[in-house]
Amino acid sequence: MLKGFRDFITKGNVIDLAVAVVIGAAFIAVVNAVVEGLSTPLIAAIFGEPDLNEVGTFTINGAHFSIGLILTAMINFLLVAAAVYFVLIAPMNSFRESQAKVAEEEPQAPPEDLLVLQEIRDLIRDRRNAI
Repeated sequence: MLKGFRDFITKGNVIDLAVAVVIGAAFIAVVNAVVEGLSTPLIAAIFGEPDLNEVGTFTINGAHFSIGLILTAMINFLLVAAAVYFVLIAPMNSFRESQAKVAEEEPQAPPEDLLVLQEIRDLIRDRRNAI
């Protein structure tokens, strides 16, 4: 039973998932800093309030509606998506492209059967020259 658990834990997928969760948790701090350091001051500068929660509010029959709450969530989502794109996705795409260029530039070794044929050709040519 313990061996099965150990095998499950040491599989690559579980370890990769654990690393992704840890990195994701650490990245939350970066995203929160971008949202709090950029989003909140930007909204405050434009609308005079730190968020849009009270913008476009109205009440109908005791039900409180807030369009600003939706706008705040949408702006925060766009800022988080932009932070993820520019901090993670764009650099990773650039890195992958540079790695692909390096892989393309490296000449690939000819297949083994082609090498054997070249050796046979060279041996035949050497015999002809010897005669």
